[in-house]
Amino acid sequence: MNDTRDTPPGDLPDPAAAETLTEQHLAELVDRFYEKVRADAELGPVFNAAIDDWPEHKRMLTAFWSSVALGTKRYRGNPMAAHRPHPIRVEHFDRWLSLWRETAREVLPAPHVDTVCAYAEKIGYSLRYGLGLMERKGALPLGLPIAPER
Repeated sequence: MNDTRDTPPGDLPDPAAAETLTEQHLAELVDRFYEKVRADAELGPVFNAAIDDWPEHKRMLTAFWSSVALGTKRYRGNPMAAHRPHPIRVEHFDRWLSLWRETAREVLPAPHVDTVCAYAEKIGYSLRYGLGLMERKGALPLGLPIAPER
C-alpha cells in the first residue's frame, strides 16, 4: 500500500517548506532569466556587450535578489552606477520585465511570483527614474518594501 499512513511521520513532505522562497529559487530564476536575456534580440546586444563574466554576474545578481526578496543583505553594490554607462532605452525595461515575469512564473513557487515581480517593477521604475528615462510622470508603485520586514 502506498499512502501516507505507511510513511513514518518524519518522512512526510512539509507543505510549508515547498512554498518557502529560497536562495536556490532565486539562483534558478536569475540563471534562466539571464539565459533568455542573452538570447533576446532586443536585450541581448546590450547585456552581452556589458558583461564579460556571466557566471560571476549571475552570482552577483543572485546576491542582489537575495537581499531584495529575502532580506539577506548579501549584495554590496550600486545598481544605478552599474547601469549608467550602458545604452539603455526606456523600451528595454518593458522587455526586461516581460521576460522576468515569464521566468518567475516558470521557476518560483506560485505564492511568491507576484511579490518578486512587484520588486522588479519597483526596481525598474527606480532605474528608469535615476537614468533619466521616465517617459511620463507616474507614481512610484508603493506597498512593497524593498526588503521583507523582519
